[in-house]
Amino acid sequence: MNTSSEQVIHSKIAQLQADIDFLRDGYMVVNKRYTETLDSMKQLTQSALEATLRSASAAEKAAQACRKATEAAVASANSFVIEAAQAAVEAASLAAVAAAEAAASASAAAAAAASSAALQAEESAAQASAEAARATARATEAAAEAAQMAHRAATAASTLQKK
Repeated sequence: MNTSSEQVIHSKIAQLQADIDFLRDGYMVVNKRYTETLDSMKQLTQSALEATLRSASAAEKAAQACRKATEAAVASANSFVIEAAQAAVEAASLAAVAAAEAAASASAAAAAAASSAALQAEESAAQASAEAARATARATEAAAEAAQMAHRAATAASTLQKK
């Protein structure tokens, strides 16, 4: 082998080494960004889950408030206290609306958790998404119950007004 051939070989080896170093550096940057993105997605999933659980709790409390307002409306109707019955009907209706809004919020948060889970492809994200879906179901049930109670309160008030 002559000197010029050795120089060409050493030059090519040096170029290959530089290319490998460049690729390694690029990989490290991409890996760091991926890790940061994954951490961000985990935080998004947890936040969405918390929002879903809080929305479900709010919907259940709104349904409970609606139930109490309905009881008050029914009791007022039996006592012929028209203003109290109308106020109870209004409270029941507002509680039903609040329950529906909380259910919608729970649904949106569950969708965010599901989207995050799809991007993460991790078991914890899938579990959070499933839990968010269960909380949405709770919120939806509470909203439906609140709507039934509001209807019942309105029926009681209309019966009172007819008397």
